[in-house]
Amino acid sequence: MAGKKLSRRDRIKKGIRKRLTGSENRPRLSVYRSNKGIYAQIINDVTGNTIASASSLSKDFAGTGNKSEQSVAVGKLVAEKAIAAGVKEVVFDRNGYLYHGRVKSLAEGAREAGLVF
Repeated sequence: MAGKKLSRRDRIKKGIRKRLTGSENRPRLSVYRSNKGIYAQIINDVTGNTIASASSLSKDFAGTGNKSEQSVAVGKLVAEKAIAAGVKEVVFDRNGYLYHGRVKSLAEGAREAGLVF
């Protein structure tokens, strides 16, 4: 069962990445969701550099609460780091996950902190 889910997510992910790339002006905000945490990176696909990153398991993360509340805090943290690096606009890469639950919470937190997508 797990193999079917992963292959389905990989297929969806490839379709998303075919249409969506991060550039100098609008880098890509990529989300990864695991059972224990949530991770976000802002990536410039032209140069292959990660501009900013945050996760619910990192040392500089101070959020508490349930996983959805932690996702909002991670979104705000990655947005603050991106704005400090000079990035205001991004394209959102949900990485094959449904735009629902923790992924949606992270996106809303990043928007609240000032990222535009």
